[in-house]
Amino acid sequence: METRQLGNSDMHITPVGFGAWAVGGPWKFGWGKQEDDESIAAIHHALDLGINWIDTAAAYGLGHSEEVVARALKGLSQRPYVFTKCQTVWDENGNPFGRLKKESIRAEIDASLRRLQIDVIDLYQMHWPDPDEDIVEAWTEMAKLKQEGKVRWIGVSNFSVSQMERVSQIAPITSLQPPYSLIKRGVEESILPYCGQHNIGVIVYSPMQSGLLTGRFTQARMDSLAPDDWRRREYEFQGPQLARNLKLAGKLVEIATRHGRSAGEAAVAWTLRRPEVTAAIVGFRNPAQVDGIIGAMDFRLTADEIAEIESFQAELA
Repeated sequence: METRQLGNSDMHITPVGFGAWAVGGPWKFGWGKQEDDESIAAIHHALDLGINWIDTAAAYGLGHSEEVVARALKGLSQRPYVFTKCQTVWDENGNPFGRLKKESIRAEIDASLRRLQIDVIDLYQMHWPDPDEDIVEAWTEMAKLKQEGKVRWIGVSNFSVSQMERVSQIAPITSLQPPYSLIKRGVEESILPYCGQHNIGVIVYSPMQSGLLTGRFTQARMDSLAPDDWRRREYEFQGPQLARNLKLAGKLVEIATRHGRSAGEAAVAWTLRRPEVTAAIVGFRNPAQVDGIIGAMDFRLTADEIAEIESFQAELA
């Protein structure tokens, strides 16, 4: 199984990791109802097929995702790397908000360790740079957690180049987690090159744009989403944007079919074509979804196919 070194860490991770956002179940930014047993079965299946890391966050399901991950890992002879995040907390009514004061970071790490039922977190990430004025304070505290052995490596998520430059003066950044897909390409101009130049590993999220690029998403599927599915409020899932994105997914289906692959595998492979991208996070809700995407671990698009996709996308603009 191919693995890649993540930034300045000693971790070698598979090109695809298990994303545990949806397994958190219902919350303000959730994906609707999710059965824990299915989530656990999906995690076990992914690990059996070679995936060696799981990415979650305290906020997913307001702590529930971390608890589900703990249940899935209990009793395993060899556990995968576990990545989680701080910064998003919530009030007594379950309303999430950003907080980056050092005492909050300290409380969050203890809560995550308790929910995950582990002694150390392999990669601890600042989920969002919000409030921006507190990122240095939070990063300083995260560096202390690393020195204390509560976390092994520290990274950031959704940061700009200028924000990475600010915190890197305090302690090295192991990784960045940005959104990246054929639909959302904003990181290509400056963020990915910066990470490549500074040995910052990149683990991209939403490489299939939250299901839009799987080749299975349709207007009917959109209409049937659960009322509490966050995608109902997302720009790329509305009106003309949705129609354009589904045409793009159709092109991926066409190319993937030539290789006996799925459009989702092609979408993930497209993100992995960039040398700065270490790996991609893929969300799985059941074992069948794992089977439909696991091939992205070793599938690579040819230069001609990448050019074909670029040309088709340009025509849609």
